[in-house]
Amino acid sequence: MEKLLCIRLWLFTFSFHCFMALTLALSGTNFTTDKFALLALKSSITRDPYHFLTHNWSASSSLCNWVGVTCDAHHGRVRILNLGDMDLSGTIPSHVGNLTFLNKLDLGGNKFHGQLPEELVHLRRLKFLNLSYNEFSGNVPSWIGGLSALRYLYLGNNNFGGFIPKSISNLTRLEILAWNHNLIQGTIPPEVGKMTHLRVLSMAVNRLSGTIPRTISNLSSLQGISLSYNSLSGGIPSEMGEVPQLGIMYLGDNPLGGSIPSTIFNNSMLQDIELGSSNLSGTLPSNLCHGLPNIQILYLGFNQFSGILPSVWNQCQVLTDIDLSQNKFSGGSIPDGIGNLPILNSIYLDEDNLEGIYMFSSYNFIKLILLFYKYTGAHL
Repeated sequence: MEKLLCIRLWLFTFSFHCFMALTLALSGTNFTTDKFALLALKSSITRDPYHFLTHNWSASSSLCNWVGVTCDAHHGRVRILNLGDMDLSGTIPSHVGNLTFLNKLDLGGNKFHGQLPEELVHLRRLKFLNLSYNEFSGNVPSWIGGLSALRYLYLGNNNFGGFIPKSISNLTRLEILAWNHNLIQGTIPPEVGKMTHLRVLSMAVNRLSGTIPRTISNLSSLQGISLSYNSLSGGIPSEMGEVPQLGIMYLGDNPLGGSIPSTIFNNSMLQDIELGSSNLSGTLPSNLCHGLPNIQILYLGFNQFSGILPSVWNQCQVLTDIDLSQNKFSGGSIPDGIGNLPILNSIYLDEDNLEGIYMFSSYNFIKLILLFYKYTGAHL
């Protein structure tokens, strides 16, 4: 019995030492893998004008001391790679996908080009990805939906094309999605409504068409949406006014058509509404400020709105900028209350068929930077 106990104890000790040796070996292998991946990235960079990497990323030094690299204190693996705004040029090699402990990758503000390697899908721990303000091309990759831990995704100001992949519905933890200023086409898939943690959705200045999906009403955390300068049509869905935390809504420069839903005028959280040049029509509610007490910026210019201007403005105490120009308002004058708004900076009413002249005498109107007001062909 005593001999058997000794054998078992010896086997346990031997197994434990083997396990520890294997763990250390694998850790060393992974550490070497990270260094190899970063050296591959360095070799893919064709321009480093400030020598950030040229003079610092050396095979003979610890990668945890390299510029832009932060390692995990426990495993020694690369956790953060921040090379933003270094004016670097080059491509992204597939080896970067081996940085499997990475949770932040920031390459924004450089001149990286080419397509994104599919191997980046292996960055399963990635929470922050910034590739904005580069020269990347190719289609928005469908594998992007595989990065399910992502919370912040910035791909704006590149040359990405293709369609929005439906796989983005897998990014259920995403809080910020910024794909503005690209060449993305097609429709906005209804699957976007599954990204319920989304706070900011920016896809302005692309080639998007079709309608705004009604599933946006599911985005209960959404605070800002920017879809301006696309080819979206089919009107503004009434569900958009039901998004409880929506403060910023940029939908201008789209052939949307239709009228503004009443739900928009009754969303008290809205602070900035920009719907200019959107082929909108209809009238504005007379008590507009009652439903929008926090409105700061209201841009409705270059549309087809008609009727008279809202008559009550005293509840718009934080309003700074109004653009109602190039519409078809008639049958009334500029309401007295506009001149008494305490922090109003600018107002555009040119080419609106308003009658009469109102002389603004309020002291607070000294800050007014522009007032175009034409009536019966005369200029003031």
